[in-house]
Amino acid sequence: MSVRVRFAPSPTGYLHIGSARTALFNYLYARHTGGKFLLRIEDTDLARSTEESTRSILDGLEWLGFAPDEEIVFQSNNADKHRAAAHRLLEEGKAYRDFTPKEAPTDANVKDAIKQRAREQGADKNMRDNPYRELAKDESDARAAAGEPFAIRLKVPAEGRTAFDDQVYGLQERDYADTEDLVLLRSDGHPLYNLAVVCDDIEMEITHVIRG
Repeated sequence: MSVRVRFAPSPTGYLHIGSARTALFNYLYARHTGGKFLLRIEDTDLARSTEESTRSILDGLEWLGFAPDEEIVFQSNNADKHRAAAHRLLEEGKAYRDFTPKEAPTDANVKDAIKQRAREQGADKNMRDNPYRELAKDESDARAAAGEPFAIRLKVPAEGRTAFDDQVYGLQERDYADTEDLVLLRSDGHPLYNLAVVCDDIEMEITHVIRG
């Protein structure tokens, strides 16, 4: 397997020492293994991403000598692919439409509430209480067809666990019951980072994710 790593900064500020350190680890690992060092600009936060920050990051990497081995990927250019992936998950029953009004609590507040319930419930800490999670497909389709705004959330299994092998820390496991149904697509159709990063890593055939 040919190693493919990526440095994926968000252009919301200057390249700082922590990000440069992460870029260094990825660059050196690619060179050590004879693999590829790729660069992806994660500009999905349209309100905060700027051309000035992008230029600063690119100039900083050039000064450090970390030239990417392939064309730079700008995440915002893949938005249509991200939307298509969200709708594919919806059709496969792996995601669902959330018709909660935009004025409802933010995802951050919802996450805090979920954590509080988990602490109160102890071992019985199932997070699946979104009223739209089990909404009948016909009703969900009808409401969407009628123009009612909706976000798309990942439908995390109620039971079981996910696991992966970290080459530094070894086997990592997490119960699905500890994971909320992440928002993939906002009600305005904008893909969120949770979805975009996975789609782009797959398309770029990334083999190792190194974060600092």
